[in-house]
Amino acid sequence: MSQVVEPVRKAKRRGFHRALFRERPQAAVGIIIVGLLALVAIFAPLLSPYEPKVQSCPLHAAPSAQHWLGCDAAGFDMLTLLMHGLRISLIVGLAAAFVAIVIGGAVGITSGYFGGRTDTSLMAVANFFLVVPEVPLMVVLASLLGRSLGIIIFVIGILLWAGTSRIIRAQVKSTRERVYVKRARSVGAGNTRIIVRHIVPQVAPLILANAVLIVAVAIFDETFLSFLGLGDPNSISLGKLIESAFEEQATLRGEWWTIVPPGLLVTFLILGCTLYGQALEDTLNPRLKVSFLSPRSFRIRRGVAEEKQAVLEAGS
Repeated sequence: MSQVVEPVRKAKRRGFHRALFRERPQAAVGIIIVGLLALVAIFAPLLSPYEPKVQSCPLHAAPSAQHWLGCDAAGFDMLTLLMHGLRISLIVGLAAAFVAIVIGGAVGITSGYFGGRTDTSLMAVANFFLVVPEVPLMVVLASLLGRSLGIIIFVIGILLWAGTSRIIRAQVKSTRERVYVKRARSVGAGNTRIIVRHIVPQVAPLILANAVLIVAVAIFDETFLSFLGLGDPNSISLGKLIESAFEEQATLRGEWWTIVPPGLLVTFLILGCTLYGQALEDTLNPRLKVSFLSPRSFRIRRGVAEEKQAVLEAGS
């Protein structure tokens, strides 16, 4: 039986993505951008022309045939640094998103399923993290806890879970009232079994969509912290490259190759994750009432609820 069910599930996943890419081309653009950059990051040790921490050219050297993107103030090849910096930034983004999703998903499922005082207490904590300004708190925590890569991942992760928890909570509160959940409870299924077998599969796609969006925010946060000098001094990230360029006054020297490429990579990473994540979220949760920026037309597109209201008004 399982041998028959598995091909059906795979066919459904392929059909979902084909429909997603056909209806929302920005999703295909986003996943292509992220996929290409991820491949470069994964194979950075094989693709990079030089060692990242070995001086390979004159200081402040301009782009040339040997060094396509020139060299920085320490004589390191910029193309090599960009490949390895892209790798660290992606690791931080994925790891921080994992931390945020685990915390937010656990809180959202627990709060939405059990309700009552549990819901009130957990949502009070989530609301605290939502109303407290993220950037100042992130700077304070990073300054107090340290500048290692693990600390940066932890700080970003614990500050990004609250929004996910509220979205998951709303979906769980709807799912727990469905007939098959009540039927499972009536035949004696425990809370753990119901959550694992019925609740989690229903909210998993929404968790995935939020995870992609959180990766974009985590990459930006890591770049911001590194730019302020709070990043790991022993790691090469895109934010660290931008910080080094500003410290060496690259803009005043006209050394665009030390600051423009890392800034563009951060932009493309965030853009790719946002395009794909927004398309996923819009498809998996069509009841969203929030308007958002349409990447195809660069205008504010009305949410689903607003479009329904417009149709009703036109009919009346």
